[in-house]
Amino acid sequence: MIFRSHTAWFVSVAVTLLSVGASSTRAIAQSAAPQTAIAQTTYQFDVSYDTEVILTTITSEVSEASISGYNPEAAYGLTNFESTNYSQFDSNAGVYTFVADAAQFGLEGLPVGTDVFFGSGEDKLFGTSNATAAINYTNGTLEGYGTITITGGAGRFSGATGTLNFFETESLNQDPTAPLRGQAFLNGSFQTPQQVPEPRINLVIAGGIIGASFLLRQRRLRSAGES
Repeated sequence: MIFRSHTAWFVSVAVTLLSVGASSTRAIAQSAAPQTAIAQTTYQFDVSYDTEVILTTITSEVSEASISGYNPEAAYGLTNFESTNYSQFDSNAGVYTFVADAAQFGLEGLPVGTDVFFGSGEDKLFGTSNATAAINYTNGTLEGYGTITITGGAGRFSGATGTLNFFETESLNQDPTAPLRGQAFLNGSFQTPQQVPEPRINLVIAGGIIGASFLLRQRRLRSAGES
């Protein structure tokens, strides 16, 4: 009779724990589907480009700045970049301010500027930039510092985010309509998300069986002590 009692009790406990385990497994599977986690891959980006800058006058103070760069040895095959933004010149200070949105200078309806890094393949980086540049009258150069905020990408850089800092210098030309040529030096990093499969949760039911076995052993020990 004692054996039958133990057996019935064990079956009851096991069924209960298995039921709870199965319900927990279903709930976890439903809430976690698909079973993936997000990891990040970080790319360091330290590169220089030969640059060409064209300023196109919009108003007496504001110009559209089109910047292109090239380096056949650039990291990750991103041999080219193109940047479009807007500049405002402070003649008293000899300083240019570059922003992506011309609305900051009171000009509405103009497209927001973009930065694109690309090469011969599908990999690309997208972003926006802002900078400040000053005329170095002694050296006859325009020297600027700024930040590129990475907001997306394509190819293996899909979903990229990050920040690149840069220093840029161009030699001034007497012809105001001629492009300014120089170099840009970039340093920073960006990250891309990656889905990593999570191990399936198969331990709940096994845990229930182990737990039932442990409780049965404890019950047997107590029964043996009482007798």
